Amino acid sequence: MPPTHTLADFDFALPPELIAQRPAPERSASRLLDGTGAVPVDRVFRNLPGLLQPGDLLVFNDTRVIKARLLGEKPTGGAVEALVERVLPGHEVWAHLRASKSPRAGGTVRFADAFDADVLGRAGPEDALFHLRFPDDPLVLLARHGHVPLPPYITHDDTSEDEARYQTVFARHPGAVAAPTAALHFDDTVLAALAARGVNTAAVTLHVGAGTFQPVRVDNIAEHRMHSEWFEVGASTVAAIAATRAGGGRVVAVGTTTLRALESAARQAGPGQALAPYTGDTDIFITPGFDFRVVDLLVTNFHLPKSTLMMLVSALAGHAQVMALYRHAVESRYRFFSYGDAMLLQRPAAA
Repeated sequence: MPPTHTLADFDFALPPELIAQRPAPERSASRLLDGTGAVPVDRVFRNLPGLLQPGDLLVFNDTRVIKARLLGEKPTGGAVEALVERVLPGHEVWAHLRASKSPRAGGTVRFADAFDADVLGRAGPEDALFHLRFPDDPLVLLARHGHVPLPPYITHDDTSEDEARYQTVFARHPGAVAAPTAALHFDDTVLAALAARGVNTAAVTLHVGAGTFQPVRVDNIAEHRMHSEWFEVGASTVAAIAATRAGGGRVVAVGTTTLRALESAARQAGPGQALAPYTGDTDIFITPGFDFRVVDLLVTNFHLPKSTLMMLVSALAGHAQVMALYRHAVESRYRFFSYGDAMLLQRPAAA
C-alpha cells in the first residue's frame, strides 16, 4: 500500500523573492534542475536535448492562451472583472465574475466600454461560473479587448512582453486561460537540437483552466475535488507513442497538463487496453500511489506549496525525491512558478 499523505506533506518554505515576475531574457536560458539521478544536477534548459535519447518522444500541449481577462461594469456602474473559463458554441462562454454584487440572469454586463454581454445564469460545477452570451465570436472580442490572464502571484499588469512570452512557440488551438508553462522554455534552437538528436515530438491539446490555481483546502487530500478541463489526444499522437514503445524509447511529457491528458486518455481506454484517441473532459487527480501507464519522464516548472501539482510530481518521481529537489532549488535560488525555471523528473523503474 502506498503511504498516506496529508496536505502538510507537500508544503515547503519559499522566499517570496524567488517567485519569478518576468520571464528570462531568452526562453532556453532558464535554468534546468536535472532530478533524474540520485544527486541533483544544475543545468541550463538548452542542455535538455543531451539528457534525452534518440528515439525518445517529447509530447507537448499545443493549447493557445487566450486574452481571457475582461474589465467591465454593470448597468448600475459597479465594476466587474471576468475571466473566461470556456468558450462554447453560439457566442457563449462560461466565466468567473468578480463584482461587489453578482449580476443576475437576464441582465447585462458591459465590457471594455465596447460590447454588452447577456447574463444567462449560473453554470459549471457547483454553479461556480456564469453563463454569458457575447454579441460576436468570443475569441475575436477577447483578442481585441481582453488582457493576458497572468497568474495571481504575478503582480504587474499585463504588457506586450507578456502577450508574447506567456505563450509557447508552438501554440495552435486557442482556449487556455493559463499557459502550459513548462513548454515556455522551448525555442527554435532547442527544437532543432532535439530533432538533430533523434528525439521525436507529438502534441496533445488541453485547455488549461483557472482551476489550476485552485488551492487545496482539506487536510485529507483524498477529499479534494479537481476542476475539469477539456482535452484531446489524437490518433497521430497515439501512433507516435506506440511506435516509441515498440522502439524502446521513452515518453517525455512536457508539463503537467500534457501528463494529465495522456494519463486521462489511458484510463478511458480501460485496464489492459492500448492507448486510444480520446476527446472530452478530465478531472483526474494524480497523487502518490498513482499507476502511470504512459509517461516515463516529465519536464515541469516549480509548483506552489501544498498544490495538486506538487502531489502530481511527487506521484511521478517519489515524494522524498521531489521534496529533496525542492530544498535544493530553494537553496540554489532557482526561480519559481510560471515564469520560473524548469526541472526534469523521471519515474522510477518498476521493482
